[in-house]
Amino acid sequence: MNEHQIDLAPFYKFAGDHVAVGIHAIDSKGKTILYNRKMREIEGFDFQELTDRSLLEMFRFDQTQSTLLKALTSGTPILNIKQTYWNRKGQEITTINDSYPVFDHDVLIGAVELARDVTTLERVIYQPLKKYEEPITFASLTAVSASMKNIIARAEKAAAAKLPVLLVGESGTGKELLAEAIHSAHDSELPMHVLYCHGTDGRLIDELGEEIERMQHGTIYCERIDLLPRALQLQLLEVVERHMAGECYFVASVGDDPVELVSSHTLVKDLYYFFSAMTIQVEPLRHRKEDILPFVDDYFSRHRMKVGSVIRSLSDEVKKLFLGYDWPGNLKELELLLDEITSLVTTQETVTASMLPHHFKLKTQSGSLQPEDFLVRSDKDLLPLEEYLQEAEMYYLEKAMDLFGGNVTKAAQALGMSRQNLQYRLRKIKKNAQST
Repeated sequence: MNEHQIDLAPFYKFAGDHVAVGIHAIDSKGKTILYNRKMREIEGFDFQELTDRSLLEMFRFDQTQSTLLKALTSGTPILNIKQTYWNRKGQEITTINDSYPVFDHDVLIGAVELARDVTTLERVIYQPLKKYEEPITFASLTAVSASMKNIIARAEKAAAAKLPVLLVGESGTGKELLAEAIHSAHDSELPMHVLYCHGTDGRLIDELGEEIERMQHGTIYCERIDLLPRALQLQLLEVVERHMAGECYFVASVGDDPVELVSSHTLVKDLYYFFSAMTIQVEPLRHRKEDILPFVDDYFSRHRMKVGSVIRSLSDEVKKLFLGYDWPGNLKELELLLDEITSLVTTQETVTASMLPHHFKLKTQSGSLQPEDFLVRSDKDLLPLEEYLQEAEMYYLEKAMDLFGGNVTKAAQALGMSRQNLQYRLRKIKKNAQST
């Protein structure tokens, strides 16, 4: 560098950390090499959490869904794509992405994604059942399974007794709908204020306190309090305790077992105690599949009333696909899929397999796993068997951990191995990943 040249690296770093879009870059193996401040705000991860792991481990989407991985495997840009997905913290994210492959002298060395966060906008524009312009009550909720009937019965008792409620369940299970139904049962004429804890700062919590003072009566719903940093949880605790003797009704939600969240210092114990006069566990959709088809029927009924369509049912083949799929995004994922299907319906009364989006067909294909199901590379060159088996084991074990929300004991039981054996394998995988 001569005296007239300037080292641009500090300028690039400053720009990357302060730009209003998320930037995520991966190398040719899918390992994260760049993850800016805005992307951390969007997805909730630190760079250190991603450096030793593939995208397939950290997020609840398959390779065919990730726009970043598509750009890497196809070698072509993928622009202006909206993507809704769930990270391993149970957090739902919606972004609009521009993804580009990166070449160095015609050699593909990785990919970079520019993401615009529209999660908050989606909450305003898209809320399940809100598009039908009706208040959410217990009668609005699909409750065919025994677990959902029990949930509604407990929620009705909590509303009648005005007990603070803590809703526990994965993202997309409908906790926000249940919260509104509880509010409606308590007093639908009063206001309901929602604090979305992902992305919340101290200023918004102070504003919540001011809103409670203005409301005097009504319902305060704090969605996913476990996503707040501990300092903000303590600030929220101070606000709600200050108003606990008033007339406001308090409901909150978390995405995992609150006892485990407290034990891992993810959730402040006193905040848990404040909301947990009645704790209601909302089961994921994969554990109450008898609710799927009634939910679809109810959706179609509302769609017919809203737009005058004639759509009424699923074909037997599609019913089988729906019942065989695990729905990692739960009811929200099902409703988004139905939105996509019905947007293309004209005169059809029955949804057939040919009408399903391609991405959903790929996720429900039966048969043995192919290398592309868990390997980032999409070329057809064979990997050494040891490397192939290592990546296959990593993918399968991480899928099991995701399925059981990171609970090692439950995952080990499902896999037919001891807890110690599973922990050993997970440590071994991480160690091997760090050495590559």
